[in-house]
Amino acid sequence: MIDSHTHLFLCDGGEDELVAAAATAGVSRMLTIGMDRETNAAAVGSAERHEAVFAAVGRHPNEASGFDDAVAAEIAELGAHEKVRAIGETGLDFYRDYVTPDEQRRAFAAQIEIAIELDLPIVIHSRDPEGETSATDEIFATLDARAGEVPVILHCFSAPRRVGDAAERGWYCSFAGNATYPSAKDLLFAAAKVPEDRILVETDAPYLAPQPYRGKRNQPAYVVETAREIADVRGVSCEELERTVEANARALFGW
Repeated sequence: MIDSHTHLFLCDGGEDELVAAAATAGVSRMLTIGMDRETNAAAVGSAERHEAVFAAVGRHPNEASGFDDAVAAEIAELGAHEKVRAIGETGLDFYRDYVTPDEQRRAFAAQIEIAIELDLPIVIHSRDPEGETSATDEIFATLDARAGEVPVILHCFSAPRRVGDAAERGWYCSFAGNATYPSAKDLLFAAAKVPEDRILVETDAPYLAPQPYRGKRNQPAYVVETAREIADVRGVSCEELERTVEANARALFGW
Protein backbone atom coordinates (compact mmCIF):
# COMPACT_ATOMS: atom_id res chain seq x y z
CA MET A 1 0.00 0.00 0.00
CA ILE A 2 1.04 3.64 -0.49
CA ASP A 3 0.17 6.94 1.15
CA SER A 4 0.14 9.56 -1.59
CA HIS A 5 -0.10 12.54 0.77
CA THR A 6 1.07 12.89 4.35
CA HIS A 7 2.85 15.45 6.52
CA LEU A 8 5.26 13.42 8.62
CA PHE A 9 6.67 16.51 10.33
CA LEU A 10 3.24 17.27 11.85
CA CYS A 11 2.33 13.77 13.03
CA ASP A 12 2.53 12.65 16.63
CA GLY A 13 5.44 10.40 17.46
CA GLY A 14 8.95 10.21 16.11
CA GLU A 15 9.66 9.94 12.41
CA ASP A 16 11.31 6.51 12.76
CA GLU A 17 8.31 5.27 14.74
CA LEU A 18 5.83 6.54 12.14
CA VAL A 19 7.70 4.98 9.23
CA ALA A 20 8.05 1.68 11.10
CA ALA A 21 4.34 1.61 12.00
CA ALA A 22 3.48 2.25 8.37
CA ALA A 23 5.71 -0.60 7.24
CA THR A 24 4.07 -2.94 9.76
CA ALA A 25 0.67 -1.97 8.32
CA GLY A 26 1.92 -2.77 4.81
CA VAL A 27 2.60 0.79 3.65
CA SER A 28 5.75 0.57 1.55
CA ARG A 29 5.92 4.12 0.09
CA MET A 30 4.70 7.54 1.16
CA LEU A 31 4.92 11.10 -0.10
CA THR A 32 5.44 13.68 2.64
CA ILE A 33 4.31 17.14 1.58
CA GLY A 34 5.99 20.43 2.41
CA MET A 35 3.90 23.57 2.83
CA ASP A 36 6.41 26.39 3.39
CA ARG A 37 10.15 26.98 3.61
CA GLU A 38 10.64 25.19 6.93
CA THR A 39 8.45 22.19 6.18
CA ASN A 40 9.82 21.79 2.64
CA ALA A 41 13.23 21.29 4.22
CA ALA A 42 11.73 18.90 6.76
CA ALA A 43 10.04 16.86 4.02
CA VAL A 44 13.26 16.53 2.05
CA GLY A 45 15.12 15.59 5.22
CA SER A 46 12.65 12.79 5.94
CA ALA A 47 13.04 11.51 2.39
CA GLU A 48 16.81 11.49 2.74
CA ARG A 49 16.65 9.48 5.97
CA HIS A 50 14.12 6.84 4.90
CA GLU A 51 14.03 4.70 1.78
CA ALA A 52 10.21 4.48 1.95
CA VAL A 53 9.72 8.26 2.11
CA PHE A 54 9.64 10.67 -0.83
CA ALA A 55 8.90 14.39 -0.76
CA ALA A 56 6.88 17.12 -2.43
CA VAL A 57 7.86 20.76 -2.01
CA GLY A 58 5.81 23.89 -2.49
CA ARG A 59 3.87 26.65 -0.83
CA HIS A 60 0.40 25.87 0.55
CA PRO A 61 -2.30 28.43 -0.35
CA ASN A 62 -2.61 29.37 3.32
CA GLU A 63 1.15 30.03 3.40
CA ALA A 64 1.31 31.96 0.11
CA SER A 65 1.78 35.44 1.55
CA GLY A 66 4.98 37.06 0.32
CA PHE A 67 5.50 34.61 -2.52
CA ASP A 68 8.09 36.12 -4.86
CA ASP A 69 10.80 35.13 -7.32
CA ALA A 70 13.17 34.15 -4.49
CA VAL A 71 10.58 31.76 -3.04
CA ALA A 72 9.95 30.28 -6.48
CA ALA A 73 13.69 29.79 -7.03
CA GLU A 74 14.02 28.04 -3.67
CA ILE A 75 11.18 25.63 -4.49
CA ALA A 76 12.69 24.94 -7.91
CA GLU A 77 16.08 24.22 -6.37
CA LEU A 78 14.59 21.78 -3.86
CA GLY A 79 12.45 20.27 -6.60
CA ALA A 80 15.60 19.07 -8.35
CA HIS A 81 16.47 16.83 -5.37
CA GLU A 82 16.48 13.16 -6.36
CA LYS A 83 13.83 12.24 -3.79
CA VAL A 84 11.44 15.10 -4.54
CA ARG A 85 8.73 13.66 -6.76
CA ALA A 86 6.09 16.43 -6.91
CA ILE A 87 5.49 20.16 -6.55
CA GLY A 88 2.92 21.40 -4.05
CA GLU A 89 0.68 21.33 -2.37
CA THR A 90 -0.63 24.42 -4.07
CA GLY A 91 -3.97 25.69 -5.31
CA LEU A 92 -6.66 27.90 -3.80
CA ASP A 93 -8.31 27.95 -0.39
CA PHE A 94 -11.29 30.27 -0.10
CA TYR A 95 -12.51 28.59 3.09
CA ARG A 96 -10.00 30.47 5.22
CA ASP A 97 -8.92 34.07 4.77
CA TYR A 98 -5.30 33.77 5.91
CA VAL A 99 -4.00 34.92 2.52
CA THR A 100 -5.67 37.06 -0.13
CA PRO A 101 -6.95 35.31 -3.26
CA ASP A 102 -4.54 37.28 -5.44
CA GLU A 103 -1.54 36.16 -3.37
CA GLN A 104 -2.74 32.57 -3.63
CA ARG A 105 -3.18 32.92 -7.39
CA ARG A 106 0.36 34.26 -7.81
CA ALA A 107 1.85 31.36 -5.85
CA PHE A 108 -0.30 28.82 -7.67
CA ALA A 109 0.65 30.07 -11.13
CA ALA A 110 4.35 30.11 -10.25
CA GLN A 111 4.27 26.55 -8.93
CA ILE A 112 2.57 25.32 -12.07
CA GLU A 113 5.50 26.79 -14.00
CA ILE A 114 7.99 25.07 -11.69
CA ALA A 115 6.25 21.72 -12.18
CA ILE A 116 6.41 22.20 -15.96
CA GLU A 117 10.09 23.17 -15.80
CA LEU A 118 11.04 20.17 -13.66
CA ASP A 119 8.62 17.74 -15.34
CA LEU A 120 7.06 16.84 -12.00
CA PRO A 121 3.43 16.22 -11.00
CA ILE A 122 1.61 19.00 -9.18
CA VAL A 123 -0.33 18.39 -5.96
CA ILE A 124 -3.52 20.45 -5.73
CA HIS A 125 -5.22 21.76 -2.60
CA SER A 126 -8.76 23.01 -3.13
CA ARG A 127 -11.13 24.23 -0.45
CA ASP A 128 -14.34 26.23 -0.72
CA PRO A 129 -16.73 27.62 1.87
CA GLU A 130 -19.60 25.22 2.49
CA GLY A 131 -21.95 25.13 -0.49
CA GLU A 132 -19.65 27.10 -2.79
CA THR A 133 -17.44 25.98 -5.68
CA SER A 134 -15.51 29.09 -6.70
CA ALA A 135 -12.04 27.86 -5.64
CA THR A 136 -12.51 24.47 -7.30
CA ASP A 137 -13.90 26.01 -10.48
CA GLU A 138 -11.03 28.49 -10.70
CA ILE A 139 -8.46 25.76 -10.09
CA PHE A 140 -9.84 23.71 -12.96
CA ALA A 141 -9.80 26.76 -15.24
CA THR A 142 -6.25 27.72 -14.22
CA LEU A 143 -4.91 24.22 -14.76
CA ASP A 144 -6.66 24.01 -18.12
CA ALA A 145 -5.04 27.27 -19.18
CA ARG A 146 -1.56 26.79 -17.74
CA ALA A 147 -0.66 23.22 -16.82
CA GLY A 148 -0.45 21.56 -20.20
CA GLU A 149 0.53 17.91 -19.87
CA VAL A 150 1.77 18.13 -16.28
CA PRO A 151 0.23 15.30 -14.19
CA VAL A 152 -2.27 16.70 -11.70
CA ILE A 153 -3.17 15.16 -8.32
CA LEU A 154 -6.38 16.43 -6.75
CA HIS A 155 -5.40 15.71 -3.17
CA CYS A 156 -8.08 14.94 -0.57
CA PHE A 157 -10.60 14.87 -3.39
CA SER A 158 -13.65 16.85 -2.35
CA ALA A 159 -15.51 17.78 -5.54
CA PRO A 160 -17.77 14.83 -6.36
CA ARG A 161 -19.62 16.77 -9.06
CA ARG A 162 -16.31 17.27 -10.91
CA VAL A 163 -15.15 13.66 -10.90
CA GLY A 164 -16.10 13.23 -14.54
CA ASP A 165 -14.29 16.44 -15.50
CA ALA A 166 -11.16 15.24 -13.70
CA ALA A 167 -11.37 11.89 -15.49
CA GLU A 168 -11.69 13.60 -18.88
CA ARG A 169 -8.49 15.52 -18.16
CA GLY A 170 -6.59 12.44 -16.98
CA TRP A 171 -6.05 13.88 -13.52
CA TYR A 172 -5.45 11.72 -10.46
CA CYS A 173 -7.98 11.76 -7.60
CA SER A 174 -6.65 10.90 -4.16
CA PHE A 175 -9.06 9.98 -1.36
CA ALA A 176 -8.37 10.58 2.32
CA GLY A 177 -9.85 9.40 5.62
CA ASN A 178 -12.92 11.61 5.32
CA ALA A 179 -14.14 9.23 2.61
CA THR A 180 -14.77 6.70 5.40
CA TYR A 181 -17.11 8.95 7.40
CA PRO A 182 -20.84 8.13 7.54
CA SER A 183 -21.61 11.46 5.85
CA ALA A 184 -19.30 10.77 2.91
CA LYS A 185 -21.78 9.17 0.51
CA ASP A 186 -21.02 11.67 -2.27
CA LEU A 187 -17.29 11.10 -1.92
CA LEU A 188 -17.72 7.35 -2.09
CA PHE A 189 -19.92 7.73 -5.16
CA ALA A 190 -17.08 9.70 -6.75
CA ALA A 191 -14.49 7.12 -5.66
CA ALA A 192 -16.44 4.46 -7.49
CA LYS A 193 -16.28 6.51 -10.71
CA VAL A 194 -12.57 7.36 -10.89
CA PRO A 195 -10.80 5.44 -13.69
CA GLU A 196 -8.72 2.55 -12.42
CA ASP A 197 -5.44 4.09 -13.56
CA ARG A 198 -6.14 7.45 -11.86
CA ILE A 199 -7.14 6.57 -8.30
CA LEU A 200 -4.93 7.09 -5.24
CA VAL A 201 -5.36 6.90 -1.47
CA GLU A 202 -3.81 9.10 1.20
CA THR A 203 -3.98 10.08 4.84
CA ASP A 204 -3.33 13.84 4.78
CA ALA A 205 -1.92 12.97 8.21
CA PRO A 206 -2.12 14.20 10.87
CA TYR A 207 -5.56 15.35 9.68
CA LEU A 208 -8.68 13.40 8.70
CA ALA A 209 -8.11 10.15 10.55
CA PRO A 210 -10.35 7.42 9.08
CA GLN A 211 -13.48 6.38 10.92
CA PRO A 212 -11.95 3.63 13.12
CA TYR A 213 -9.44 6.20 14.44
CA ARG A 214 -11.61 9.29 14.30
CA GLY A 215 -10.72 11.73 17.04
CA LYS A 216 -7.08 10.64 17.00
CA ARG A 217 -4.17 12.16 15.13
CA ASN A 218 -3.78 10.48 11.76
CA GLN A 219 -0.62 8.75 10.55
CA PRO A 220 0.47 6.92 7.37
CA ALA A 221 -0.28 3.46 8.82
CA TYR A 222 -3.98 4.33 8.87
CA VAL A 223 -4.22 4.67 5.09
CA VAL A 224 -5.18 0.99 4.92
CA GLU A 225 -8.55 1.83 6.50
CA THR A 226 -9.33 4.32 3.75
CA ALA A 227 -8.20 1.83 1.13
CA ARG A 228 -10.55 -0.78 2.57
CA GLU A 229 -13.53 1.58 2.19
CA ILE A 230 -12.56 2.59 -1.34
CA ALA A 231 -12.09 -1.05 -2.36
CA ASP A 232 -15.53 -1.90 -1.04
CA VAL A 233 -17.31 0.86 -2.93
CA ARG A 234 -15.45 -0.07 -6.13
CA GLY A 235 -16.41 -3.71 -5.73
CA VAL A 236 -12.86 -5.05 -5.63
CA SER A 237 -10.76 -6.78 -3.01
CA CYS A 238 -8.36 -4.83 -0.82
CA GLU A 239 -5.54 -6.72 -2.48
CA GLU A 240 -6.67 -5.64 -5.93
CA LEU A 241 -7.01 -2.00 -4.91
CA GLU A 242 -3.58 -2.19 -3.31
CA ARG A 243 -2.06 -3.38 -6.59
CA THR A 244 -3.90 -0.63 -8.45
CA VAL A 245 -2.83 2.29 -6.28
CA GLU A 246 0.72 1.00 -6.02
CA ALA A 247 0.95 0.84 -9.81
CA ASN A 248 -0.59 4.30 -10.19
CA ALA A 249 1.80 5.84 -7.66
CA ARG A 250 4.77 4.12 -9.26
CA ALA A 251 3.84 5.49 -12.68
CA LEU A 252 3.20 8.97 -11.28
CA PHE A 253 6.06 9.40 -8.81
CA GLY A 254 8.64 7.09 -10.38
CA TRP A 255 9.51 5.33 -7.14
